[in-house]
Amino acid sequence: MDTQQQRDEALWKMAKKRAAFKQTCTIYFFVNAFLVGIWFFSTGIFSYFWPKWPMLGWGFGLAIQYFDAYHGNAIFSAEDEYIKLKNENSH
Repeated sequence: MDTQQQRDEALWKMAKKRAAFKQTCTIYFFVNAFLVGIWFFSTGIFSYFWPKWPMLGWGFGLAIQYFDAYHGNAIFSAEDEYIKLKNENSH
């Protein structure tokens, strides 16, 4: 497999992760808006705000998915490490 094909596959993989994150983010928004609506119309604004628990739990997972989709490849990139080592040894 040539280098260009490997890079194209890596870009395709990254694009799929980013699209999946956007889809999950949209679903997160609508589901949690629905839960807040249930809370508001069933108990009122001065009751215990229970939707915070699914928001926090799912939000934590969403943050991890965001990090993986937009920043994960840069931190764990073998190519970046190779360039760093090459630059260190060239001095």
